[in-house]
Amino acid sequence: MELLRGKISWVEQRVAVRALGHLASYEKTFEAVAKYEEEVIKLAMKLACTCLEVVYVNFVGVKNINKRVKYHCDLLTRGIGDSEMEDRKGEEWASQLQCWCLYLLNCFACKERSLSLICKQDFLGKLCGMWGGLVNHSSPAWVGLVRILCYSKDGRKYIAESKEIIENICNLSRSSDDWQYMGIDCLLLLLNDQNTRYKVFEIIALFVIDLVELGSLGDRPNLGETITKALLLDYKQSKVKFRNQTVQKALQDVWNLKVERRKKEKLMSEEKLEEKRVLVCLIKQEANHMFWLGEIEEALAKYTEALDLCPLKSRKERMVLYSNRAQCHLLLRDPDCAISDSTRALCLATPANSHSKSLWRRSQAYDMKGLAKESLMDCIMFINGCIKSGVTKRVKIPYYAARMISKQMDATWLFAAARSKTTGSQARKVKESDGDYECNNDEQQRCEMMRVMMENKDFLSGLSTIIEEPLLVKEVNRRKVERARRRSKKAVIARSM
Repeated sequence: MELLRGKISWVEQRVAVRALGHLASYEKTFEAVAKYEEEVIKLAMKLACTCLEVVYVNFVGVKNINKRVKYHCDLLTRGIGDSEMEDRKGEEWASQLQCWCLYLLNCFACKERSLSLICKQDFLGKLCGMWGGLVNHSSPAWVGLVRILCYSKDGRKYIAESKEIIENICNLSRSSDDWQYMGIDCLLLLLNDQNTRYKVFEIIALFVIDLVELGSLGDRPNLGETITKALLLDYKQSKVKFRNQTVQKALQDVWNLKVERRKKEKLMSEEKLEEKRVLVCLIKQEANHMFWLGEIEEALAKYTEALDLCPLKSRKERMVLYSNRAQCHLLLRDPDCAISDSTRALCLATPANSHSKSLWRRSQAYDMKGLAKESLMDCIMFINGCIKSGVTKRVKIPYYAARMISKQMDATWLFAAARSKTTGSQARKVKESDGDYECNNDEQQRCEMMRVMMENKDFLSGLSTIIEEPLLVKEVNRRKVERARRRSKKAVIARSM
């Protein structure tokens, strides 16, 4: 307890909160920690909110390594590392300190103790930013605590009152984050509780309707059907209760798609369904032609017409149509609709979240909305798809994806808020120039972090051949030549037509 109170430094606080978390995990030793329940919870909440700034100010942000506490450096690197290793380990330990604070709070929340203390709105507002960072991907961080709270009646009541928490859960449920299923679990728990359903429905419904065609996600089969049942629970009463026309239309669309349309198609013969597939293919070709002519709005209308006709069993064709329509929305600068359509496409993919084009399109849309973490996760999954589809030993990552990764890694850096607060300036922007990819020391550090994180997520090791000095320069130049050649070829074809 003395170490947790900060008797020495943040390094010892990390050890203390981990030890208390282990003790609180077991029935036999929980009561020993519970003797200090109120103080432990308050200290854990305070530490979770402030530890990143403390570590940045006292260690990572100290660029003169001679001014860093020597025994901290020795502990972090075991006496054999340089300043870059110290920074990486400092970030890792800071993330662990924050996540172990949340784990300690979990131990009390799962026993429904001190919920009124944990669920203070000020803390819940800050909780959404505690995602663990790229260096601690094995911890569910904030969403793990939120899900535990959603398992209890009182916890759901507190969560339903926090609009910021609800919006972040909704964004998580439409991402390719490892913890997407936890976000969906939280939303289902809130929707199935009559005490919270109508408090959050108008926000949640507009997000989860994009997930009604989701198949299996991890060990959760037919998740889309579960979501549909939660949405259409007391459907007739819901239509009357909500005056928001957007929500009413969304519910009507789900009803038409999952109930009425399914009934109609079950009664259709195979010949009739095949006719519809052929017609859909023709409409899709028209839409593609309009798209390449630059008639984006007309192409969007055609893709919508094709989706209305396409049989529900033709999941692959529907996936492509949704993805193409998402690209139209992107070009029309409508990121919300682009996210919606690309999410629907990813739900139809097998396995879920595996369609590369949709991942890249949603990453761009999230970037347009300023949602850096969601954009980063999709971009990482997109690159993962590029790696797995590579037939040669040397994996080639598109330069535009590498730029997006670098940009979002800087924006989502664990110490980004602390850096901005202590320096009084905005986070540095990614340096971009036409055809060149510049990589300063901080960017090299982010790239190295990305490589380590990908290896931890069992991504193929071929990425390590890409992230090196000079980063992507040869690849970018080669791609420029290829693009110029393709543009020239298209111009010749267009003139001939």
